[in-house]
Amino acid sequence: MSFVTGAAMRSLEEAAFRRGVTAEHLMDLAGEGITRRLAGQFPLPGTAVAYVGKGNNGGDALVVLRHLRDLGWKIALRAAYPEADWGELPRKKLRELGIPPIESAPVPWSGPLLLLDGLLGIGAKGSLREPLASLAREMAELREHHGAIIAAMDLPSGLDADTGEGDAVTADLTLSVGAPKSGMATDNGIRKSGRILLVPLADLPLPEAGDLRLFCPEAFPGLLPPRAHDFHKGDSGRIGILAGSPGMTGAAVLCASAALHAGAGLVALHVEEDFLPHLAATMPPEVMHRVSADPVREAFEAGHDALVIGPGIGNASKIYKAMLLARLEAGDTPALLDADALNLLATSGRLDLLRKEHVITPHPGEFKKLAPDLGNSTRQEAVTAFIARHPCTLLLKGARTLVGASGETIRFNPTGHAGMASGGQGDVLSGVVGTLLAQGLSGPDAATLGAWLCGQAAERSLTDSPVTTASDTIRHLGKAIRDWRERRR
Repeated sequence: MSFVTGAAMRSLEEAAFRRGVTAEHLMDLAGEGITRRLAGQFPLPGTAVAYVGKGNNGGDALVVLRHLRDLGWKIALRAAYPEADWGELPRKKLRELGIPPIESAPVPWSGPLLLLDGLLGIGAKGSLREPLASLAREMAELREHHGAIIAAMDLPSGLDADTGEGDAVTADLTLSVGAPKSGMATDNGIRKSGRILLVPLADLPLPEAGDLRLFCPEAFPGLLPPRAHDFHKGDSGRIGILAGSPGMTGAAVLCASAALHAGAGLVALHVEEDFLPHLAATMPPEVMHRVSADPVREAFEAGHDALVIGPGIGNASKIYKAMLLARLEAGDTPALLDADALNLLATSGRLDLLRKEHVITPHPGEFKKLAPDLGNSTRQEAVTAFIARHPCTLLLKGARTLVGASGETIRFNPTGHAGMASGGQGDVLSGVVGTLLAQGLSGPDAATLGAWLCGQAAERSLTDSPVTTASDTIRHLGKAIRDWRERRR
C-alpha cells in the first residue's frame, strides 16, 4: 500500500461518495478503527482529551472520544472555536458525545493521559495559527512536563500532507486513516508523526500505485502463515552465524538468541577455537557451537539454509577476514551481511561481491562508507541509487527503516520507537532477518518483515519501560509474530 498525497486521498474519498458511501459513515468507521488501535496500545483506561478544530478531523476525534468512554476512559474536550463555527458533521458528533468543552486541561487525572490531536486535517497548509497554535502549545506542555501521550488523528496537525513541511504537533503515535500520507515519510514527518499505525477502512480501497509502500499486515498478507501440524525443525530453517570476536561476545549472543526467538529450527554459531571460552556461559543452550580452525569455511560448507555474517567480528583475525571475502566471492548461499562485514566490504573496496542472495543492513554511518557519494541525497533517493548499482537487498536503518531491491518498490517500516536507541538492536535484527531468509522468504520480504517484527516487539515492551534494550526486543518477538498474524497493529 502506497503513501498518498492529500489530493489522492480526497480522490479516494470522492470515489467512495459516488458509490453511495457517506462522509458520516467514513467518519464513524475511522473513529471505530482508531479506537481499536488505541485500545491495543493501552491495556488499561485512563483520561482522554480531544483537541479539536472545526473540521472533520475534529469530528474523528469526537467519535474516538465516545468509544473510549464506552471502554471505561474518563473523557474531556478542548475546542479551538465555538460550536457555531464548526462544520455540520462535527457538530452532530458533539451532540452525540453529549459533553461541553472545558476551558483548561483537566488536572489531576488517573492512568495514562491521552491527547487526541484533531485540530487540523490533510487540507491544511502553512503554520498553525491562533487559536490552534495555543492548543498545540498546551498539548506540547502536557507531553513534555506531565507525561501525556499525543495521538494524531490521521496526521499531526500542521504537517503538510504532501511535503511534510510545517512546525506541526509532535505526536507519539499517528493513526493514519485509509492510507499513509506522503508527508509523513519525510524527515520532518518522521520526527512529528512518531509511531505510525494504519487504520484501514473497508469502504476505502488501499492504494497500490506509488514509489513508496507502507509495510503492514494488510498490504503484505501471507508472509507468516500458520505452521503445518507435521512441521519439524528442519522446516523452520537452518541458520549459520559468523559473529563475535574477542571483546565483542554480546553481538554473537544477541544475534543467536534473536534467531531462536524468531523461530529458527537449528542455529549454529561458527567460531574459532580460542573464542569459545568467551561464549560458554552466556550463549543459550539451544545454540550449537561449531568450533573450527577455519569457521568461515565450515559455515559456508555446512549446508545452512542461510547465513548471518558480521555482527561483532571486528576483532577477528586477518586470515578470518580474508577467507570471508574469498567465500563471499564463490558462494551463493542466502546471507545477511551486517556491521563489521559491511565495514570489511567498504574498506577492501569489494562491493562487487554483493549478490541478489544478500541482504545488507547498514546504519547511516556504515552506509556512508559503502556509498560516500550519496551523503547529500534523501534516504529514499539514496536507496534508489544504491540498488540500481548493486543486486542485493538494502535495509537502510534509521528512525524509519527503508528496504529496497532491484525491481521492487521501496518499502517503509512504520514500527519501532526512539527508546530503541541502544546497542545491540542491529544484532537482534540480523538474527531475525537471517532466520526469515533461512525459512525461504525473499530478500525484500525477509528484510522488511524482520524490521517490522523487531520494531513491533520493541513497541510491546513500552508497557514496561520507555527504554527498550536489545534483550527486551528479543523477549517480545513471539508476541510481535502473533500480532502480524492477527493483524493487531
